[in-house]
Amino acid sequence: MKKPILLFVCTMSWVLVNAQNTQQDRPNILWIVSEDNTTLLNSYGDPMATTPNIEALARQGILYENAFSSAPVCAPARSSLITGMYASSMGTENMRSGYPVPDFVKLFPKYLREAGYYTSNNSKKDYNTVDQTDAWDESSNKATYKNRRPGQPFFAVFNIMTSHESSIHRRVAELRHDPEKVRIPAYQPSTPEMKHDWAQYYDKLEDMDKEVGAFLKELEEAGLAENTIVFYYGDNGGVLPRSKRFMYESGLHVPLIIRFPKKYANLAPGNPGTRTDRVVTFIDFAPTVLSLAGVKIPEYIQGKAFLGSQKEKESAYGFSFRGRMDERIDLIRSARDKQYRYIRNYYPNKIYAQYIQYLWQAPSMKSWDEAFKAGTLNEIQSRFFKTKPVEELYDVQQDPDNINNLASKEEYKDVLERMRNANEQWILDTKDAGFIPEARMEELSKATTLFDYTHSKEYDIKKVLETAGMASSKDVKYLDELMKRLNDPSAEIRYWAVTGCIILGDQAVDAKNVLEILLKDDELAVRIAAAEALYKLGVKKEPMDILIRAIRGDNIMGRVQALNILEQVDKKDVEATRVDLQSIIDQKLSEYDVAAAKRLLSQL
Repeated sequence: MKKPILLFVCTMSWVLVNAQNTQQDRPNILWIVSEDNTTLLNSYGDPMATTPNIEALARQGILYENAFSSAPVCAPARSSLITGMYASSMGTENMRSGYPVPDFVKLFPKYLREAGYYTSNNSKKDYNTVDQTDAWDESSNKATYKNRRPGQPFFAVFNIMTSHESSIHRRVAELRHDPEKVRIPAYQPSTPEMKHDWAQYYDKLEDMDKEVGAFLKELEEAGLAENTIVFYYGDNGGVLPRSKRFMYESGLHVPLIIRFPKKYANLAPGNPGTRTDRVVTFIDFAPTVLSLAGVKIPEYIQGKAFLGSQKEKESAYGFSFRGRMDERIDLIRSARDKQYRYIRNYYPNKIYAQYIQYLWQAPSMKSWDEAFKAGTLNEIQSRFFKTKPVEELYDVQQDPDNINNLASKEEYKDVLERMRNANEQWILDTKDAGFIPEARMEELSKATTLFDYTHSKEYDIKKVLETAGMASSKDVKYLDELMKRLNDPSAEIRYWAVTGCIILGDQAVDAKNVLEILLKDDELAVRIAAAEALYKLGVKKEPMDILIRAIRGDNIMGRVQALNILEQVDKKDVEATRVDLQSIIDQKLSEYDVAAAKRLLSQL
C-alpha cells in the first residue's frame, strides 16, 4: 500500500511543480497608459517633445507607426480596449452612456485571471458600460503587481493622468517649453493663449515621460524586467482643440511601443529599435494580450491578435467611430489605411466645434472661438466653426494636419470609393448600433442589450445605413425616397428620413404634411426630429410644444436631443423654456442635460 501512496504524492508534486513552472514561463505583461496624447513624442519625430524615457523604450522595443484609438475620447475607446469589441457594435459609443453589453462579452483580464494571472488596474476604468469587478484581483489607486503570489504571472495596468486634457485648463506661470517656438497646426490660430497651452502641454508630456521612466525603473528594481513584456500607449489623441473628440490624426493616432525582453524575443515582430507599419487599433489589444499569455481568444472578439501564438493576418484598415460627445450629438465613422484617412459625416449640418462645456474650459479653445467671432481667422482656421462636408479624405503622409480634403478630387476617385466601401462594409458587418437615436437607445436598453437588438430581425442595418446615407448626402434627389421612408415601420429608418429633411431644410417643404403627422409618432426621438424639421420650415408652435415636453420628460437623452435643437431656434422662443431649463439644472439628473441647459440660459 505504501508504494501507490508514494507514487501518488510524487505524481502530485510533479504536477504542482510543473504547473508553477508553466505559470512562471508565461510572460508578465505591463501596460503603461498615458492620457490624451497623440504621437507628439521625440521617438515619433517631434523635436519639441522632451520625452527621453519613452525614446529609450523605443530603442529597446518596437515602435508601431500606425496604431489608432477606436474613438477620439476615453470612455468609448476604453470600452473597445477592454472588450476587444467595437463600442459602436455594442451600443457603448456615446460618451459615458453606460448601456449594458451581452453576458458573453467579458472584460478580457477576466480570462487572464482564470488562467492564473494576477490582474491589477491602477486605476482608471471608464469602460462605458456596466463594470465587471471580477476582471481584476485589485483595481484602485494602490493596485500593483507586487501583491501577487510568488511566481504568479501578472497583467498590470498603470494609467497616467498627467497629460490629460484638464492639465491645460489652469494656466501655470512658469513654462519649460517656449510658447514662441511651439508649432501651431495650420488649422489653429496663433493666439497667445494657443501658444501658451501648447507649451504647457509639452511641459505635461515631459512630466508624463518621467512617470513612465519611474514605472520602468520600478520593474527593473523588482527584478522583473527580463520576464515582462511592456506596452506603452496613449488612450486617445489630444489635447489641444480639434484633437481629442475629433476624427483626425490628432484625435485618433496614438503612440504604441512594445518592449520584449530577450527571453521572449521570439514573440517580437522585429529587433529592438525597429519600427513596424502594421495597422492596429484598440480592438486588437485584448486578443493580442491573450495570445501572448497563451490564453484562447474567444470567438466573439472582433479584434485580431497582432502578436503571439494566435497572431492573425494584418488588417488593411483601422476603423474608428464617434457618437455623442458630452452634451453634443454627432455621428461620424472613419477608415484608415497606411496612407489615407477617410471620414464619413452623418450629420453634415452640424458644425465641428459644437459648444462643449468641458472643451471650452481650455484658454486656447476660448481664444479660437473669440477669434472666429471677431473675423480674424483665415479660411482654414474658420472651418472648425462651420458645417461639415459629407465625406473627407486626407493623405496623412503629405498632409499630417488633415486640412486638404481630397474627397472631391477626380484623381482620388478610386481611393475614395475603395475606402468608402470599406467603411460601409465594416458598418454592415458589425451591425453598427450608433445609428439608433440615443433617446431610443435609452429605452431599448431597459429591456435588452443594444447588441442583442441590432442582431435581431427588428434592426435592418442595411436599410438603416442606406437611409442614413441618403439623409446625410445633402442631395435633394433623395427627397422622394426619404418621404416614403417617413412611414417606415422601423423607428430608426423614420428617424433618419426625418433627419434628411432637417439637412435639406427649405428644400424639404414637400414633406411638411407627413412631418406634421410624425409629431405624434410613437418614438420620442422621431417626434423631436420632426419638430426640428418643421421649425426649419417655419412651423413653430407645435414643434416648440414637442420640444418643451421633451425637456420636461424623464428620457435624459431625449432632453439632450431637444436641448441641442433649442440652441438653434429663435431666442424669443427659447425664453419660454427658462423655468424648465433651471429645473433641469436643479434636478442634476445628468451632467449632459445640465451642461446643455446652462449653455442655453447663458445665451438668454
